Amino acid sequence: MTFKNKFGFGCMRLPVTDENDPTSINQELFNEMVDIYMEKGFNYFDTSYAYHNGMSEIAIKKAVVERYPRDSYLICDKMPTWALKSEKDNDKFVDEMLERLGIDYFDVFFVHNINVPWLKLAEDAKAFEYVKKMKEKGLAKKIGFSFHDNSILLKEVLDKYAEFLDIVQLELNYLDWEDPSIEARKCYELCVKYGLDVYVMEPLKGGVIVNPSDEIKNDFKEFNPDKSIASFALRFCASLEHVKIVLSGMNNMEDLLDNCDTFENFKVISDEENEFLEKMAEKLHSTVAVPCSECGYCVDACPEMIPIPEYFSLYNRSKNQPESDIYRNYFDKLADEKVPADDCTYCSTCIDYCTQKIDIPEELEKVCKHFEKGFSAYSGAP
Repeated sequence: MTFKNKFGFGCMRLPVTDENDPTSINQELFNEMVDIYMEKGFNYFDTSYAYHNGMSEIAIKKAVVERYPRDSYLICDKMPTWALKSEKDNDKFVDEMLERLGIDYFDVFFVHNINVPWLKLAEDAKAFEYVKKMKEKGLAKKIGFSFHDNSILLKEVLDKYAEFLDIVQLELNYLDWEDPSIEARKCYELCVKYGLDVYVMEPLKGGVIVNPSDEIKNDFKEFNPDKSIASFALRFCASLEHVKIVLSGMNNMEDLLDNCDTFENFKVISDEENEFLEKMAEKLHSTVAVPCSECGYCVDACPEMIPIPEYFSLYNRSKNQPESDIYRNYFDKLADEKVPADDCTYCSTCIDYCTQKIDIPEELEKVCKHFEKGFSAYSGAP
């Protein structure tokens, strides 16, 4: 596999016509993006039963399956672990996914988002044994699981199932590489030890890496004015020997073209660049108030359905731009249109599902206090 072949199209955050409606996928724009992506020689599409409330798979059917020969593209899909109530559900969801996509086999199939609570659901429903049978029957060419937890749990899962698996999809980026809660490096090294390929999700950490403070943006411009911040992050991941796919979720043409350029003209990350990224990671850690990747799993777990990632995004942006009061207006608007942040009951259910191991109730309290005070009291640190 060449470095160019490592670039995957993540379909969790597709372009939409209404930002408040994840099902409103802009099919025309997505089709155009797919055409350019395919024309440039890329062909890997990653989706899930849950993405865009089920519409991601349907959008892929319209943009890819109905418009290209089956042997010209690869599709990865994932079992909705959280929805498994019994062993029979495995068949039910797989049949539905195949129908949505309009295909009769998956190129790659994962048990989705393994963490402490969802590992139990997967094992109760025998999901790992089920995907093994999928591969034996030819229903999936390669199998594995996507993972959002620490290296201790990963080793536990690999000890049980690595023998018949091919891939682990990890959250991996230079910001989380040495992070003690994410343990990206340790998880990567475990996969290598067990002989499994690594596919990368969240190389930009849900946008955190590409939306830093102005100071960090200037640092990147001074270091290399011709390359985007995203290109460094993608190259960091793709330069790792055992990483076979790096996903990028793209909802506009500009990002697609930039990412295509990164992989078409790929250069392995240099020692000098690695040292620079280590410094930028330290700066990012000190300036990002809440390291949320905006995956949304906490919202599904929240009894009050608080739009937690949206509040954290506003909080992070307002911390980096303390002179602007626009985020206070957005905060009020979000509370009016959806659920107020202070509706949190501190039940802590969300924490078990957070891929970043954030103490969400505590951080939501900080968000509320921040916006109640306004921005005049901002001291420059999170």
